[in-house]
Amino acid sequence: MNEELNIYHISEYDSALGKIVLCCEDDLLAGLWFFDQKYFMSLKGSYIRKETKVLADTKRWLDLYFSGKVPDFIPDMKISGTAFQEKVYELLLEIPYGHTSTYKEIGEKIYGDRPFSSQAIGNAIAHNPISILIPCHRVIGSDGSLKGYAGGLERKRRLLDLESRNISE
Repeated sequence: MNEELNIYHISEYDSALGKIVLCCEDDLLAGLWFFDQKYFMSLKGSYIRKETKVLADTKRWLDLYFSGKVPDFIPDMKISGTAFQEKVYELLLEIPYGHTSTYKEIGEKIYGDRPFSSQAIGNAIAHNPISILIPCHRVIGSDGSLKGYAGGLERKRRLLDLESRNISE
């Protein structure tokens, strides 16, 4: 079986929280990972170092974000995953800057009153290929505690601190 592989362009970004790898397919951002995070560069295909417009736009977005400004645009993205993962990612995009949601709240938006697994929600979030822009760091436990983050709990805490500090100023 001969499977056609996607070709991705990649670039790096040095953030206050460590090196980030950016990845695009055509003119759409397809991946953004901290260099040492879980599921790093998880998209199947070939990676070629090349600057593109969407990667430059994403770096500009990250510059604004890490400087404490709320970016007034979002780079064009290719959100990919299973149908369930994509639904979760769409809900993550609805969480406003400086706010949080819980795994339970996300599950209730998908399933309503039907039973669901918070673990399944967490697993989908952990596989988010475009961290920070698809704000998986804004999801916390129902008790207000920080739960898993593929980039590490310390980074999650610092991202939430950055956003809350900028909201309160």
